[in-house]
Amino acid sequence: MQLIKDFINLFFPEVCCICDKALTLNENLICFRCRSELPRTNFTSLYDNELKSRLHGKININFGTAIFYFYKSGISQTLMHKFKYQNRPEIGRMAGQWLGSEMQEKGLVERIDVIIPVPLHKRKERKRGYNQSLIFAKGISEVTQVPVMDKAIKRIEYGESQTKKTREQRWKVAQKAFSVSNPENVKGKKILLVDDVITTGATLEGCGLQLLNSGAAELNIATMAVAK
Repeated sequence: MQLIKDFINLFFPEVCCICDKALTLNENLICFRCRSELPRTNFTSLYDNELKSRLHGKININFGTAIFYFYKSGISQTLMHKFKYQNRPEIGRMAGQWLGSEMQEKGLVERIDVIIPVPLHKRKERKRGYNQSLIFAKGISEVTQVPVMDKAIKRIEYGESQTKKTREQRWKVAQKAFSVSNPENVKGKKILLVDDVITTGATLEGCGLQLLNSGAAELNIATMAVAK
């Protein structure tokens, strides 16, 4: 099998999903140089971090974490764009594994019972081919062995891209966009709510409040990126 892979790579070498340069034998998806240049947050080591501060006073969370910062026109934007819009789910899976490993090292895994991804509306998921938050959640689960509950929350309204909306507009959409499928499934659970990127935090607030109102014991947040 490795011989076949080596033969294919000889003529069609795998390239870094950020800089498009050929990967070496020990590199996977992202070359070592690009990986070292990703703007990492170190949030797993900082209890009072920027993600938690962004949600302070809006929703009660135990801990919040993310892997890297999202800067427009930066390499993190390139990575997220390929993950969300260019059919590269393996990027989100790998990012989830990174975060899962960090959470294990810092003892955060013992503080969650279940991982719940922010849902996409079925129409948008069909168009994209997958729910990026679910892919990321599965990557975390593969390392931590914490189960993913991907049907816990339903998106009941179809919303267009939130990119150009104000915080107030996003909040109004999020307030009526989600519902908990079966409150008994989340009651008493310590939940890790997962999304791909946090900007204003309105989507995570909307989902998180539904979970807390349905009896969740604790709410924690994890994203791939925090928008700057």
